[in-house]
Amino acid sequence: MPRQNTSPSDYPRAVLRQIEQLGQHIAIARKRRGESQAQWAKKLGVSQPTMARIERGDPSVAMASYAMCLWLINQAEGLADLIAPVHDHAALEREVTEVRARWKPAPRASTAAPRPPSSSTAAALSPASDNAAGLAALLHPAEPPAA
Repeated sequence: MPRQNTSPSDYPRAVLRQIEQLGQHIAIARKRRGESQAQWAKKLGVSQPTMARIERGDPSVAMASYAMCLWLINQAEGLADLIAPVHDHAALEREVTEVRARWKPAPRASTAAPRPPSSSTAAALSPASDNAAGLAALLHPAEPPAA
């Protein structure tokens, strides 16, 4: 196994606390199910001492072992969904700021209210395109930003 570049003792304290809390939650879930560390270790394909390290929140335990624990607890939820691009608010804010900085409002020919989307456009909107529509509304407000 390749050697880690960063020692767990160098991780930010907030990260270590989150891993510790994750381990505590895993222990609670296992106990609520009435199962032993040995039973879970067998399901995970790890040793009982490794299971104990997981429950202590040891940051040197392989991420796959933590992910397997999460899967055992809630198979319906996806771990990757936690950091899906749609949830990356910091990146979205940065992108909106960049686009707004480049956006120059076109001269207005009339002051008529914007037309509602056609039925074909409205039918094409899906939950994924709702995010895009929301972003478009942020980027192109009805009135240009005050100077």
